[in-house]
This record gives sequence, structure tokens and C-alpha cells, in this order.
Amino acid sequence: MARSAIAAPYPLTREWAFGDGSGAGVRVCILDSGVDATHPDVGGPLAAYQVAEADGSGGYTVVPDADGDVAGHGTACASIVRALAPACEMTSVRVLGGALRGRGDALIAALEWALDEGFDIVNMSLSTRHPDFRDAIRDLSDRAYFGGTTIVAAANNRPVASYPWRFPAVISVGSHATQDGEHIEVNPAPPVEFFALGINVLAAQPGNRRVRLSGNSFAAPHVTGMCARILNRHPGFGAPQLKAVLAGIANNLT
Repeated sequence: MARSAIAAPYPLTREWAFGDGSGAGVRVCILDSGVDATHPDVGGPLAAYQVAEADGSGGYTVVPDADGDVAGHGTACASIVRALAPACEMTSVRVLGGALRGRGDALIAALEWALDEGFDIVNMSLSTRHPDFRDAIRDLSDRAYFGGTTIVAAANNRPVASYPWRFPAVISVGSHATQDGEHIEVNPAPPVEFFALGINVLAAQPGNRRVRLSGNSFAAPHVTGMCARILNRHPGFGAPQLKAVLAGIANNLT
């Protein structure tokens, strides 16, 4: 996907945007494969939940989770957020299994729960291609946008239609290879809105390990961490303001 320098609409400084840069007081929800809270790169208190089938109802409910990360994907994302916003308040909701697969209706239940809980940011390094779930996820994305919760969603690694990253109500993220976690670029040719480090990213894995990973999944939490830092300084901002600030401090502005 082509990227180029674009003109800044108004000069913004990162000092103005970030405050102390800690993300303190900002509540971040990681919808993923779970998180290994014992890893030193995740650190700090972490509330853990999972989506489970509701007894006899055919639906899903969100319950406490004691299994941690079943695939490593969520721990990687959480460690990236923590590296950028070390003092944010983090919650994990496990929606993916060991093969990084899950049900679309379980994802909808998890996202609805996250909105009911009033998280400031929901990191979704996942998407669904199933058309049966598109409208429900779009409605929840709109609800988040107007309700003060910002969804940061990874673009699909392949040129396919999947959701929620293609919805304008979310902050959509693709990858660049610049080895700087704070380097962000704004895309003059959406639907992907921003690019962040997603190639050869050093990230945590269960069992106190670290590995190099690549994919848009690992670019999105860089933007989530940046958003947490902005909200630490500007707690009233929602998705519209965060999009504007991210664009205003992008490294490819001229």
C-alpha cells in the first residue's frame, strides 16, 4: 500500500499530545487470545476474562479467566501497549483459541461487554470476514465512536474485506518497518488510516520468552499505546480527536 508525505493541517507537538507519556488512568481492553500477566514485559495489575458459552441459552457471556494466554498473540499485543503506556490499566478478554480462531458471535459478545464496561480503548488485533457478523460489529463500532470508547483495529494482512478495521468509526492500522515504536504515519489513501511498527517487532510470549513477530496485529497495539498516552494528557478525547492528534503528530507530515 503506497504511503507518502502529506501536508500538516496544523502544527501539533508530541509534548502537547502526550503529557507525561505514561498512560496513567487510561483503561485499555485487549480482545485477543488472553494475556500472560506474569511476563515482566506485561507487568502491573491485569484483569483477565474470557468469553464462554452461556448455559442453555445458546449465547455467550464474559466470565473471569484463569487460563491466561492460549496462543501468545494477546501477550505480544499487551507487551507492546505496556512498553508505550506503562501505567495504563489493562484488561484481557480471551476470544481466540490456541489456533487463533474464534466465533464471530463470541467476538460480538466480548465487544459489547467492553463497551458496557466503558473502556477508554479496545485493541482488536483481529477481524472477521464473515458477512453474517458485519452489521452487528459495525453497529457496535458506531456505538463505541459516539459513546467515548476508541476501537483500534488491525487491518487484515491480506487484501480482503474484513471487519471492524474497514469501518470509519474505528482507528485502523497497518504496518511499517521503521524500528521505532513511536514512529507513526498517516495514510493519505485510506481505508487504512495509520501505519505503525509491525515488522520484526520484539514482543513478549508466555513462559517469559520474547520473539520477533510481523503483521498488522502488532502495529495496532503501538497505536493503542500512543492513544493511551494522549488520553493521559487529554482525558476527554474520543476517537475523532484521537484520529486528529495522531494525524497531526505523524512522522510523514511535511
